[in-house]
Amino acid sequence: MNGIRRIVLDILKPHEPKITEMALQLTSLPNIDGVNITVYEIDKETENVKVTIEGNNLDFDEIQEIIERLGGTIHSIDEVVAGKKIIEEVKTPQDRY
Repeated sequence: MNGIRRIVLDILKPHEPKITEMALQLTSLPNIDGVNITVYEIDKETENVKVTIEGNNLDFDEIQEIIERLGGTIHSIDEVVAGKKIIEEVKTPQDRY
């Protein structure tokens, strides 16, 4: 069973809990091998973060539940990788514009 192997999310969250707590909560889910959270925008009350999660047969509903329990809102799903192996995005001539 391969399912979803990587998912990249754009999330709006309050300053608390910290991203360290969010990462630890997400890694407590079964099938998650790793979590990367990067803050890319901060304002007075919130942070915009990019969350990359890798594993095998990831359960989006469980991931969403933890994010929402911690006060976060998923703005968008920016990437999904599924199948037997992770395929990295390839640059093409159109990408230079």
